[in-house]
Amino acid sequence: MTDAALPLQSQADQRAIAAIRRKNAVWRRILRDPPAAAAALFLIVIVGAAILAPWIAPFDPYASNMRLRLCPIGGARCPDFLLGADNQGRDMLSRILFGLRATLGIGIIAVLVGGGLGALIGLSAAYFRRLDQPLMRLVDVLLSFPSILFGLAIAAVMGTGLFSLVIALSIASVPSIARIARGAAQSIMQQEYMEAGRAVGLGDGALIWRYLALNCWPTILIYMTLQLGQAILLGAALSFLGLGAQPPTAELGSMAADGRKFLSIAPQVSTIPCAAIFLVVLAFNVLGDALRDALDPKLRQ
Repeated sequence: MTDAALPLQSQADQRAIAAIRRKNAVWRRILRDPPAAAAALFLIVIVGAAILAPWIAPFDPYASNMRLRLCPIGGARCPDFLLGADNQGRDMLSRILFGLRATLGIGIIAVLVGGGLGALIGLSAAYFRRLDQPLMRLVDVLLSFPSILFGLAIAAVMGTGLFSLVIALSIASVPSIARIARGAAQSIMQQEYMEAGRAVGLGDGALIWRYLALNCWPTILIYMTLQLGQAILLGAALSFLGLGAQPPTAELGSMAADGRKFLSIAPQVSTIPCAAIFLVVLAFNVLGDALRDALDPKLRQ
């Protein structure tokens, strides 16, 4: 290692230590914010319940009993069904747990895939100047289409189902995250340590990963957290329209669609899945705002 590389390595170590300290400070700031702490705790409980749904669900979510059809909450016909029964006599609580499992899984996978691809496009556009115009014009084209059209188009080509829904949500997540990543990366490209890295002979891959991506991740993480709530909402909307999960699969959007026919006689069949979607999306938005405040250098001062 050359003498010039030693100070650079020392600076990298110092930045790694500073990153750990910032991470601890972020969590302390979130825990001191009651709405953010409540949102984080709620999401931990919800995600844990979704993961453990096969073990904690009181009944089989797909077992029908027409004698218990549309049994209300606390009904004498179904005292063991805490949230009543749906139009097929299935336990609503068990279906909500499995519905959360499907809805969260779809949203998380879509944002990770679409966000990862969008971040790669944005970082590449900022680092490789020749790619900036073609990549950003592609992003502009994707942004010009409403997200709901991706679901319609992909459903027409690939058919309805969870896989098609994940593909549509992933594509819908790419352009907005790509623009955010490009904006964050352009400011990092002006920093002196990027020039220092080139001076000591670091390759493009090392510069993009060690200096560009690691310094852009707070901004990308904030937006991906906010995008997760939007992806869940869009996925539920597409399932509500019949383009996502198909019966009898338990998914919150399709459950809300199934129950809309019985709003006048059994409103819980549709309103409970809608309330679950609302609370999950709200929690992700509150947590995303808290992360933005905690990671913003101006707000930390």
